[in-house]
Amino acid sequence: MSFPRYPEYKDSGVEWLGEVPAHWDVVQFKQFVDIQNGADHKHIEQDEGYRVFGSGGIFTYASKFLYDGESVLLGRKGTIDKPLHVTGRFWTVDTMYWTKINPHASGKFTYYVALTIPFSYYSTNTALPSMTKGALSSHVVTRPSLIEQTKIATFLDGETAKIDALVAEQRRLMALLKEKRQAVILHAVTQGLDPDAPMKPSGVEWLGDVPAHWQNRRVKSVSTFTTSGPRGWSDHVGDEGSLFIQSGDLNNSLGIDFFGAKKVQVGNDAEAARTRLSDGDVVVCITGAKTGNVAVCITVPDVAYINQHLCLIRPSPEILPMFLGNLLKSSFGQTYFNFSQYGLKQGLSLEDVRNGPTFLPPLAEQITIIDYVNAESTKFDALITEAQCGIDLLQERRTALISAAVTGQIDVREAFA
Repeated sequence: MSFPRYPEYKDSGVEWLGEVPAHWDVVQFKQFVDIQNGADHKHIEQDEGYRVFGSGGIFTYASKFLYDGESVLLGRKGTIDKPLHVTGRFWTVDTMYWTKINPHASGKFTYYVALTIPFSYYSTNTALPSMTKGALSSHVVTRPSLIEQTKIATFLDGETAKIDALVAEQRRLMALLKEKRQAVILHAVTQGLDPDAPMKPSGVEWLGDVPAHWQNRRVKSVSTFTTSGPRGWSDHVGDEGSLFIQSGDLNNSLGIDFFGAKKVQVGNDAEAARTRLSDGDVVVCITGAKTGNVAVCITVPDVAYINQHLCLIRPSPEILPMFLGNLLKSSFGQTYFNFSQYGLKQGLSLEDVRNGPTFLPPLAEQITIIDYVNAESTKFDALITEAQCGIDLLQERRTALISAAVTGQIDVREAFA
């Protein structure tokens, strides 16, 4: 959909704004809002009550409210580029600003204007992005009449809702593709590829049958070595040394980001020899938010060691690292890891990992299964990437549309005709 330009423009006098509609004003953002500080909420926090907003939206409730009305919320520290539009009674955390909308301003139009603020340009701290009232208040924007603001906001409400619906649809598609990919992998590594193969009980309550010729094994019986990383090495992390692999370096596709890993200075001792990664090792996260995540070190590009939150499994020659990795990463392996952490227990022990149930097909069959899994995963990954590209394009369209409308580069007044 294309929209016309306004009949007449003038020079805004601001380089990044360029020309603006001749009948619009060029003003500072403070002409739209009066910016107020948020406040600490911990002394009034409760399970129910008034909404407490952080940069990501509502995250708790309070017994009191800071303001009752329409407002645009702006980040002060941390996440500073996610303005929110709210109405009614609310509280905002002390890392956010809230605003009183001025009488000649539309709250929703003000919100859309806020989305176009170049927050990274004004940020006062690169380590912890921060915004000042002064920077926000003095930011130069365009201002049409209140009637026109309302029309533009109504137009943007409708158009962004359509785009958001398409984005949500693409996200659902991505979720379904990921579920289907996991289902295909699970079936391959627990059922095999021969639909006519005789089956037997797996001995695992939540799984069902497996091919009769497969061996029921444990991780410890298909590995030559298992260990966890050493404690205390984090004190030696720096800009030089060997790669130091941590849980955050494990991605969600059985891989490790070696090139983004931190480095550590280690000695030439038994502890270093024990925890050094080799080609073909399988790594399992045993503590923290990513507990149960799995990666396979197909090729280790440089000398690398694991930290204390990871378990290293060195598979025996009878099992392919990628077969074991896919099995542990599948919903079968993840269910076992989840059950192992049931109750108050936090994380996995080495014995939990060593006792993990596995299955052992003949080596030639493992090769066929992994070839199939790789081929199917490539197909699903391509579809997922395509869906993500669609989301990126839609979000770019959304951003561009908002910017064009609130700066007068398009005339949407007739969109309601």
